[in-house]
Amino acid sequence: MTLPPHENSSNPEPKPAAMTLPPIAQVPAAWTFFGLIGGLVGGLAIAFAAPSGLPLVETWVLPVGEMWLRALQATIVPLVAALLFTGVTQTVATASAGALARRSLGLFVAVLAFSAAMSLLVTPALIGLIPIPGEAGEALRQTLSGKDAGPVPGIADFLRSIVPTNVLDAAANDRMLPLILFMAVFALAVSRLAGPQRELMTTFFAALASAMLVVIGWVLALAPLGVFALSLAVAAKSGAAVIGALAHYILIVVLTGSVVMFAGYGVAVAIARKPLGAFARAMVPVQAFALSTQSSLASLPAMLGA
Repeated sequence: MTLPPHENSSNPEPKPAAMTLPPIAQVPAAWTFFGLIGGLVGGLAIAFAAPSGLPLVETWVLPVGEMWLRALQATIVPLVAALLFTGVTQTVATASAGALARRSLGLFVAVLAFSAAMSLLVTPALIGLIPIPGEAGEALRQTLSGKDAGPVPGIADFLRSIVPTNVLDAAANDRMLPLILFMAVFALAVSRLAGPQRELMTTFFAALASAMLVVIGWVLALAPLGVFALSLAVAAKSGAAVIGALAHYILIVVLTGSVVMFAGYGVAVAIARKPLGAFARAMVPVQAFALSTQSSLASLPAMLGA
């Protein structure tokens, strides 16, 4: 049996190749937008002109949207597990390549932590400054009526829940934090294996991630239909109040993203010592590409090129 540790080997193991992900099939954003608008308009028409049609919508239209949403959700756990595994193993390999690689990884982690902290601080502040309209809030409460939010766990219960007793049960119940912790530890353990064993596991999870992205592309191809069905059902049930809730959500997300983005400009100027004008000009094509593709993975090459 081959022993896992190989630090003292005179022949260093080859570093795993960077994972190449397949492109996600892109549906024109206008189609999905038109599906959303069409669903909202149709739902409002039913709510005000033909409320007797609501049972028909709930029986035939809503299940179509829920099936599409469930299909999209079904890919989350295997995709997160696969991407996390490959990300950790590649990070370990990169960190062993030298000080520059380790510094780059540390910078990426710091930027992600900074943006997450900014979002946590900015979003509640914006909601306090721009509260959701009363009718929209009441519509959301009616939509969520009958759903038990469950008790808020204490700090001890939260800490215990981080470590899963059964990782399959955690995955089946969409408990992402214990699943992420397990996959991170598992990936670190695999990175300690001998070359052939490590490459076998890395290849498997890379293939799993690629396959899940293909499935996501298929599901997203039906996004106009799924979004239409969901928005039609929600608008038919909640009426015009849903428009206010949707507009409030879009406004908060856009403002939060804008604050984080401009904070990134400040970091580039204050810490990286980049001229504001030059940095802004370099980011324009990247941001345009991100808006058009609506995919962080697809925008990565453009970001690196800038």
